Amino acid sequence: MDDLEPSPFDERVAPTYDSGSAHMFEPAVLGPTVEVLHELAGDGPALELAIGTGRVALPLAARGVEVHGIDFSDAMVAELRRKPGGDLLPVTIGNMATTRVGTGYRLAYLVYNTITNLLTQDDQVECFRTVAAQLAPGGAFVIEVFVPQLRRMPPGQTAVPFHVGTRHVGLDTVDVVTQRCTSHHFVSTLDRVDDAGRVVATHSTSAHRYVWPSELDLMARLAGMTLRHRWADWSRAPFTADCESHVSVWTTASD
Repeated sequence: MDDLEPSPFDERVAPTYDSGSAHMFEPAVLGPTVEVLHELAGDGPALELAIGTGRVALPLAARGVEVHGIDFSDAMVAELRRKPGGDLLPVTIGNMATTRVGTGYRLAYLVYNTITNLLTQDDQVECFRTVAAQLAPGGAFVIEVFVPQLRRMPPGQTAVPFHVGTRHVGLDTVDVVTQRCTSHHFVSTLDRVDDAGRVVATHSTSAHRYVWPSELDLMARLAGMTLRHRWADWSRAPFTADCESHVSVWTTASD
């Protein structure tokens, strides 16, 4: 785990994380996410890697699923604890590639591109192995992650936008040799204005290693898991060559 950098989701970023990701809290996004995970969890329990501020864990727990979490950032978990019900979720502070918190999970999941926070292929492979060791027979591992949009980059271009909203603009700068990219988030906060009355935007960055769908499938096979589903999104729309992200489900062997 030598290439795991200090968490970018620190005390400076965590308090504004939810506002910068407001589009991910919209019912059209969050509703189908929780619905699919609830179905896959069944009687549970479920394990969320990179639980963060609880965007998904809290509504999933409200549906009756026992949710445990892992996160590398004390600051993000502190934000989770401030929310109603957040103090009831068991969360382990640790590296999601190697931290094991139990066994017998019916579901483990990584949403909103967080598999890419692991910055080497070895770390991503280890994450699959760590998850597989904690799943019950027939348990599911779900990942939601972007598909690298390298076709949108003409020769010489090194940046590509991934979200443009009223309060958040995000873009990635990409190194295609190392599969490393840096995400830049510009978030406007209405309570901060300059002397001219203009809203001030904060800028934060995070390092990522992008990973292709076929690469993830091989990681799953190395961990003893098999691909069961790959959808374009949480609505279970078909995955096609034009999709900019995917939701994939791998399962362990049943007894």
